[in-house]
Amino acid sequence: MNLVTGGTGHLGNVLVRELLAQGQAVRVLVLPGEDCRAIQNLPIERIEGDITRPETLPPAMEGIRNVYHMAALVSIISGQEDLLKKINVQGTQNMLDAARQAHVRRFIYTSSIHALARPPKGVTINESLPFDPNNPAGAYDRSKAEASLLVQQAVREGLDAVIVCPTGVVGPHDYRRSEMGEMILEWMSTKVSLVIEGFFDFVDVRDVASGHILACENGKPGETYILGGERIHVEKIRQIVKEISQAYSPVIKIPLPLALFVTNFTQLYYNLSKTRPRFTRYSLETLISNSMISSEKARKELGYRARSLQESLRDTVNWWFENRGRIKASLRI
Repeated sequence: MNLVTGGTGHLGNVLVRELLAQGQAVRVLVLPGEDCRAIQNLPIERIEGDITRPETLPPAMEGIRNVYHMAALVSIISGQEDLLKKINVQGTQNMLDAARQAHVRRFIYTSSIHALARPPKGVTINESLPFDPNNPAGAYDRSKAEASLLVQQAVREGLDAVIVCPTGVVGPHDYRRSEMGEMILEWMSTKVSLVIEGFFDFVDVRDVASGHILACENGKPGETYILGGERIHVEKIRQIVKEISQAYSPVIKIPLPLALFVTNFTQLYYNLSKTRPRFTRYSLETLISNSMISSEKARKELGYRARSLQESLRDTVNWWFENRGRIKASLRI
């Protein structure tokens, strides 16, 4: 039996589907009252619990062989440092403690490419880089780095655990309308497109889910594996989406200095509109930062492979055509 936290999220529900496709039994830890549309009608076991309340975790761990800990708060705005610490750091410590007490076989932790130290441009990002709890880029990055260090400490204390670091995730089954999902939806319309210069590494959510299972099966205890895909310009993604959806429209390219200036005011807008933030200084700095990322270690040691981004975007657009009418825009976390 596998326990998945964060199983109602984009990556989480796809991992659940992949585990089921391989004939594995799955239990999903869900918050009381949580929106479970992403896993509705799947042949799984649900159990209520909260990673920030350690007393709720032992029942979820009963009979569990492998734990996939994905539950986290993803925030790209300021002012949520305490909540990030509570969920991403202390919540992970609670899960590690519960897993040890339950004597699980293996603990797979979903970290982030942003948890690693950010080297200057020209230096390839790989697993030799340390997790950086003092990363100046943002509180989310620091919280994931701190949590990753907790996992490494648990390994030193005897827990069998592996860490995976996905890059930018795209793909179908995006029931909560992720930031990239919202952007792809906008590009599927005939509205004027706003584009900012920048590159990043994007990977199909299904390949990241498969990478998690490979890490569970083939990963070495205490090791970290980057699960990446293809480094691509944001404008190229827009072009591909437009071609697939046949929704051509004009594009306005916003100069980076102007975009950075505007981000001084965007947080107030998102607070007032209660919409999920996308256009922030953090997101811009991500696009202009070093994105030369290697997944060679995962390919060699896990057998990890990532499909072409063209295929991923085609499947994503087709999934949105079938589902966008019944999935409302997400509110800000």
